[in-house]
Amino acid sequence: MITLRPITKENFWDCIELMVFPEQEHFVASNAISIAQAKVQTECVPLGIYHQETMVGFLMYCLDYDDDEYWIYRLMIDQHYQGQGFATEALHQVIELIKDDKTRHQIFLGVPLESESAVHICEQAGFKFNGQIFGQEHIMVLNH
Repeated sequence: MITLRPITKENFWDCIELMVFPEQEHFVASNAISIAQAKVQTECVPLGIYHQETMVGFLMYCLDYDDDEYWIYRLMIDQHYQGQGFATEALHQVIELIKDDKTRHQIFLGVPLESESAVHICEQAGFKFNGQIFGQEHIMVLNH
C-alpha cells in the first residue's frame, strides 16, 4: 500500500535524491525542476509517493491553465523501487484525487513511446492515445 503526501521542507531532500536508472533520465524531468515549476505554477500539485514511511517516487498533477483540463505532469519511481507496482498504485490514487472534481471528465498525460513500461501502466489504468504529440511525448487521455 502506498500513500501520496505533499512535498514539504521536511521531505524536500528525500524527493530530490530520488533517481531513475540512467537510461530513463531522458523520459522525465528532474524532481528539482518539477518542484521549481510547482513554485511558479501554483496550480501544480507535487506529491511524494510513499511506501510506509519511505519516499519511493514522485508525481505532480495540475489543472492546466492552457486547456482547463487536468494533466498528470510527472510520475517517477526511484530506481531501487521500480517493478513493485508503486507506479500503478500511485497512478490509480492520483486519478481518484482528480475525479473528486466533478466539473471535468478527462485526465491527460504525455508518455514517450520508448518507455514501454510507462505506456503499459497508463493503458492498464484506462488511458488511450488521442493522436496528439508534444515534442517527444505522445498524449494519452482518460475519460471518466
